Amino acid sequence: MATAVQKITLASSRDIPFNKLVLSQANVRQIKAGVSVEELAASIARRGLIQSLHVRAVLDTEGAETGMFEVPAGGRRYRALELLVKQKRLPKTAPVPCVVSDAHSDILVEEISLAENDERAPLHPLDQYRAFQAMRTKGMTEEAIAAAFFVGVNVVKQRLRLASVSPALLEVYADDGMTLEQLMAFTVSEDHARQGEVWDAIRGSWQKEPWQIRRMLTEKAVRAAEKRARFVGIEAYEAAGGGVLRDLFESDDGGWLQDVGLLDRLVSEKLKSIADEIAGEGWMWVEAAVSLPYGVATGLRALVGTSLDLTAEEEATIAALTEENDRLVSEYEDADELPDAVDERLGEIETALAAFDERPVHYDPAEIGQAGVFVSIGNDGTLLVDRGYVRPEDEAAFAAEGEADSGDDGTVDAVSLGSVTAAMPVVQRAIITIGGEPVAQPEPEEEDGIRPLPDRLLAELTAHRTLALRDAIAGNPHVAMTALLHKLVLDTFRHRSTSGCLEASVRQVYFLAQADDLKDSLSARAMDERQAAWAADLPEDDDALWDWLAALDEASRMALLAHCVAFGVNALYEKPNPYGAHGISEHGLGVRLAQADRLAHATGLDMVTAGWRPTQTNYLGRVTKARILEAVREGAGDRAAQLIDHLKKGEMAKEAERLLADSGWLPEPLRSADGDAALVDEIGTDGDADLPAFLAEDGEDDPAEDDGHILLAAE
Repeated sequence: MATAVQKITLASSRDIPFNKLVLSQANVRQIKAGVSVEELAASIARRGLIQSLHVRAVLDTEGAETGMFEVPAGGRRYRALELLVKQKRLPKTAPVPCVVSDAHSDILVEEISLAENDERAPLHPLDQYRAFQAMRTKGMTEEAIAAAFFVGVNVVKQRLRLASVSPALLEVYADDGMTLEQLMAFTVSEDHARQGEVWDAIRGSWQKEPWQIRRMLTEKAVRAAEKRARFVGIEAYEAAGGGVLRDLFESDDGGWLQDVGLLDRLVSEKLKSIADEIAGEGWMWVEAAVSLPYGVATGLRALVGTSLDLTAEEEATIAALTEENDRLVSEYEDADELPDAVDERLGEIETALAAFDERPVHYDPAEIGQAGVFVSIGNDGTLLVDRGYVRPEDEAAFAAEGEADSGDDGTVDAVSLGSVTAAMPVVQRAIITIGGEPVAQPEPEEEDGIRPLPDRLLAELTAHRTLALRDAIAGNPHVAMTALLHKLVLDTFRHRSTSGCLEASVRQVYFLAQADDLKDSLSARAMDERQAAWAADLPEDDDALWDWLAALDEASRMALLAHCVAFGVNALYEKPNPYGAHGISEHGLGVRLAQADRLAHATGLDMVTAGWRPTQTNYLGRVTKARILEAVREGAGDRAAQLIDHLKKGEMAKEAERLLADSGWLPEPLRSADGDAALVDEIGTDGDADLPAFLAEDGEDDPAEDDGHILLAAE
């Protein structure tokens, strides 16, 4: 005979006046957590009581009901209702929906209170994101949602952005297949297809950190802090229809500009407009480009202009700004930290005063017609205009013809964009293209072991070192004098056929092979600043130059000598010519590099201090995987090298750049010499000098060039 299933009876519900309810002392929630009572009261006022209270009748000593009811489950709701009563927003006798359990039940009220809290399942974060999205879709504003749930508007924006990630990735997150931090990283891009591609690429990898996801999603975009973006302006870019990727969860420095083609077009248009305006001043030519190479004005004659005098109004403004600056500095000189408003104002004053130092310069109209202007963009996005340079061929033509051809108004309209002066050789890389588009070359198979560095890379690295050596020599008059005397003594008494490292004629050597970052290096800026300072002091009249030099004090003479000698330093690597007809011999190269090591040792040159850091562009992307791993192993340790040894070359180079950023690692051509001047005491005797270790290995080219797809230098 089957046993009948025992039926259960649920407790009845009824409305009980609030003043008949008391909070049970058996309620297990003693510690405040979650939404505050004030916020819960506001929620009840807005939405009503969503959940009933659980109550039991209070019995007297004889077991009879007293008409009062205790609340073992729902204590926070009771407190919120109590607050509304105190605020007179709810009557004391307002009926409260309650579930009334049997007062004589064997189930303890503590058990009911614990079960009510313990069995409550928390809402999955994704459900909240989707709920926000549904409310937004149905017409609630972000501000209204924020007010309804007592959070900031930015929190709502963040959760709406999380809900907008690819549905496929949201399901992965719902199944605990990715972390919240990883999901946040995917919000950088709104392209669901690209989000899926990135997840597919990293899902099986050990390396799927949020920063890597952000980098992969933005690798084809341009940072808003990049100089092209700052030059055009985000507002102008967006007005032209460009999209901006934003990260709502981390600082993004303004985001990323998605449409690189549009950005480049806007940059070119703005540069063209500026160049046209400058050409209207009567200049013969205007060279405009995003970046101009270091030494672009080499060989050109610079016009000498006259700075325009300050007006009475400008002098009054300068005096007022200076007085305000002195007053603020005096007022807060004892403060540990400046108030934000004061700090901002001091910055504004400094900027305003600096603007007066850059006075407009007046040039002779007769000279403007044969001279030109360089226009480029600074690293901070500011416009750089350098007026007044005469090319040798233009100077000769002017002397022959008397004046350049011009229109009726005398204006020469010759503006070129992205070009480089004809007086200067330009080295281009030959890129294989099909249909006008560059062909992505497959990564070649590499032989085991480390092979010699490519000649082009050696030339670029030693260009960095040569420039840093020049700066070091210019700052060390004693070494500069010693180097000059050493060269002159060798030429006078030993009659050497090789010129060595120092060109005693102080003929500046132009860097035919140079990396893009050379002109922005610390050494380049230091040399340029020193050159400008001396140029400003020199007399304009050549006849007066001798007397001016003779009247200089000894320290100034030595400093000027050091600066001039520095321009003769040539520590460049060049591929030796075995036939000796042109170029440099292997022996001559050995002499040059050995003397460069001695100069570096004497000046204490450190290329890390000089600002050089290994990047994908200037080294890591240009060498074999074996050399990349060797660099990481030396700079960051074996463990770091093991973490990237499975990556493809492009990814390996990117990761190596990050790992080596602050390591102080340098490639061998840039390292300080081990030893002193005795290193090359015997150079010049019979027999060739030994080449440095990085040139002594067999082979010529990087294995990356073995398949014939070579980036050629157009000599």
